[in-house]
Amino acid sequence: MAVRFDEVQVGTELPAQSFPVTRATLVQYAGASGDFNPIHWNEKFALEVGLPDVIAHGMFTMAEAARVVTDWVGDPAAVVEYGVRFTKPVVVPNDGVGATVEVTAKVAALLEDNRVRVDLVATSEGQKVLGMARAVVRLG
Repeated sequence: MAVRFDEVQVGTELPAQSFPVTRATLVQYAGASGDFNPIHWNEKFALEVGLPDVIAHGMFTMAEAARVVTDWVGDPAAVVEYGVRFTKPVVVPNDGVGATVEVTAKVAALLEDNRVRVDLVATSEGQKVLGMARAVVRLG
């Protein structure tokens, strides 16, 4: 069932989600995106360039966060604007577990034309990994 504009208010919380990220996930994403930068799969290289370990692709993290919004609204085409600032990398250790990106979101503003602004918070290991993450969504 689609979310309707008259059913939401400022402060409406979207269902929170957690997304596991493993080294295998990163290799699969690299294949899909064409981004084979070694910081996303080669631990030795990542350490040599000053990173704590292999890190997730920023666009992967951004896309996973957007899933909270698209799952809530039910139609990815309803998202008319989306932007984030990257604040910290998602470090993905090669320990068989990897990392988890946790995303919460809530309606922050009601706009004209049945649109709402949704503010998102994405964290990993207790650290905020996306700053000023916002989506504008057109509701029915």
